[in-house]
Amino acid sequence: MRILHHMPLSPFSRKVRLALKEKGLDFELSQERVWERRPEFLALNPAGQVPVLEDEGGQVVADSSAIVEYLDEVYPERPMLGRNAAERAETRRIVAWFDGKFHAEVGLNLVFEKVTKRFFGLGNPDSAALRIGKQFIGPHLDYIAELSERRRWLAGSEFGLADIAAAAHLSCIDYLGDVPWEDFPRAKDWYARVKSRPSFRPLLADSVAGMRAPPHYADLDF
Repeated sequence: MRILHHMPLSPFSRKVRLALKEKGLDFELSQERVWERRPEFLALNPAGQVPVLEDEGGQVVADSSAIVEYLDEVYPERPMLGRNAAERAETRRIVAWFDGKFHAEVGLNLVFEKVTKRFFGLGNPDSAALRIGKQFIGPHLDYIAELSERRRWLAGSEFGLADIAAAAHLSCIDYLGDVPWEDFPRAKDWYARVKSRPSFRPLLADSVAGMRAPPHYADLDF
């Protein structure tokens, strides 16, 4: 059986989960407490980070970008990166935006401070970091609105990895109740379309010990 080692509020794990579901590939989830640094897990990925995919046949792939590229090469029937070079380039650009810029400006200031620090025993959230994360999320929602106004989906006419990456990151912030959806209706409309896809349903059932998601998190008509 295909196994994905993950953490529930890791946007990079969520990106791979969505890609696997969109491709119709069966897999089992194995939740990894990366702070325990299990020797068995480090043997799969010496970096000690999730996600890590153990594919059927024993192939091990670490890092979310490497995994989704691998999936598109090995299981090309439903391409996530695009159908030509231009589409793939634009998809990679937008994925890099969310994996890099959004994660640095928003994710690390909110998810890391509120969730990761607690599990690693690193103390209380830094209030300055929380303010920065909430300040920076607005321009990213504006950018999603701009892209979705010009195109059916973020990278073009078809749903793909650009939408998956953006939604994976935003879904983690949404679990914390820190996305001001009402101030960004066009971004909210795009997210509602992503959220209604069958591939997204398992993410809406995720839970983190000691942290309850807000009521709208699992509501498709939020």
